Amino acid sequence: MAKLAFLGLGVMGFPMAGHLVAKGHEVTVYNRTAAKSAAWVARHGGTAAPSPVTAAQGADIVLACVGNDDDLRAVCLGEEGAFAGLAKGALFVDHTTVSARVTRDLAEQAAGMGIGYVDAPVSGGQAGAENGALSIMCGGTAPDFARAEPVLAAYAKVCRRMGEVGAGQLAKMCNQIAIAGVVQGLAEALHFAEKAGLSIPELVEVIGAGAAGSWQMANRHKPMAENAFDFGFAVNWMRKDLGICLATANENGASLPLTALVDQFYKDVQKMGGGRWDTSSLIARLRAMG
Repeated sequence: MAKLAFLGLGVMGFPMAGHLVAKGHEVTVYNRTAAKSAAWVARHGGTAAPSPVTAAQGADIVLACVGNDDDLRAVCLGEEGAFAGLAKGALFVDHTTVSARVTRDLAEQAAGMGIGYVDAPVSGGQAGAENGALSIMCGGTAPDFARAEPVLAAYAKVCRRMGEVGAGQLAKMCNQIAIAGVVQGLAEALHFAEKAGLSIPELVEVIGAGAAGSWQMANRHKPMAENAFDFGFAVNWMRKDLGICLATANENGASLPLTALVDQFYKDVQKMGGGRWDTSSLIARLRAMG
């Protein structure tokens, strides 16, 4: 069992850190809002730290799941950052969906301090985190991944090394690109069904068993039908992710016309006041159009 620190206790990090305790690891947590750390300790045990640097002190592996590039830099760098508290030979594992550029920059700084680095973004949403069934895409050296994998098994359905540092983030971009088109297609199909007077449950039962079936259809058709979007992965976060995808595509020459279009559809949802709605809220935009 390892001595771990977990930074970031949002809808994903809170249950993920809990799974680590359930597997017998010694876990210290840090969250920018201290009340969340206190709530986590009350539920799972472990210890709460007042800063990333104190959380990291003495840890074999520090794991992070925060919001964006700037949040990740903030918990890693500076006198209060986790890197300052890690001993040479320790390992930092990042679950945040961020740019490959910031990943490589932080990994380089970590290497200069004798700290290993694995980028390990996840897919599976809040339910996947709570059920310990996430897909984890990793980038890093083979030895660093080998150290991280047994720990990540606490909440992984599948965990794969995709290549060197940054490869995990690139794989996560592929994940978000694929999701964007599928959710829009599902929203249009269900909107069409409503206009045609079809029963959505019966429709999904039939077409979900065929070539149209998908995880999104199985898990998001009900909130789409009920116009209930107060859970899951928020539109604001999806736009952040798609922005990373589009910026990286500009660098590597990939053509992402559908992704760019769906990103603008999510912008419309934000204008409707749905920035914190679940990503399945694309159907609300279609309904608003008539």
